[in-house]
Amino acid sequence: MDAPQYKRIVLKLSGEALMGDQSFGISAEMIQYVADEIRSVCDLGVEVAVVVGGGNIFRGIAAGSYGMDRTPADHMGMLATVINSLALQDILEKKGLETRVQTAISMHEVAEPYILRRAVRHLEKKRVVIFAAGTGNPYFTTDTAAVLRAQETHAEILLKATKVDGLYDADPVTNQDANFIDRITYLKVIENHFNVMDMTAISLAMDNSLPLVIFNLKKAGSLERIVRGESIGSLISD
Repeated sequence: MDAPQYKRIVLKLSGEALMGDQSFGISAEMIQYVADEIRSVCDLGVEVAVVVGGGNIFRGIAAGSYGMDRTPADHMGMLATVINSLALQDILEKKGLETRVQTAISMHEVAEPYILRRAVRHLEKKRVVIFAAGTGNPYFTTDTAAVLRAQETHAEILLKATKVDGLYDADPVTNQDANFIDRITYLKVIENHFNVMDMTAISLAMDNSLPLVIFNLKKAGSLERIVRGESIGSLISD
């Protein structure tokens, strides 16, 4: 099989990715599956960092619909990402992988604080680093946190796991005539307001020429195939 094309990657996982077929929380089967997918890449010698969302537990933006202020709501969302990160860490370590959780909000009893140099050293030692609590700031999504961490750690690519095959010009779940887009520029994503990542994340990736791949997590082996250089999902680049 082809050798890995990347030395270091960042994987963006939404909180919803951990729900499986549930409507809330963490699916035991799904988190095991995700851990197996990550291990398949680690076994190739690739350095892997993961940014996890918290939408399966609490979503800050949605809290505004019942009158909650955005700042405390976003802080609650950040704490939800820590819960998901600790769960993923536990499963990965049971599968024999060394891991570290680093949080943008200090909570020394449960995880390391985010320190860039320490994160890079962990990656160099082939530990999976899970970045939790987003950027540590309200009004910024975990998509933006993923791009930021990818830039800071000099990852070569950011892979965003979704429940669809990639980027479409409309929602493929509700529109059967939606067209699949295999390659597109950052600017076209912004101009067309494609809701694949928030615009702050896309703009940050564009400013730093960080390639993004949107792919279907539920197709087993997709993550490893992308790392080996196959054209899977949708590529957003220059």
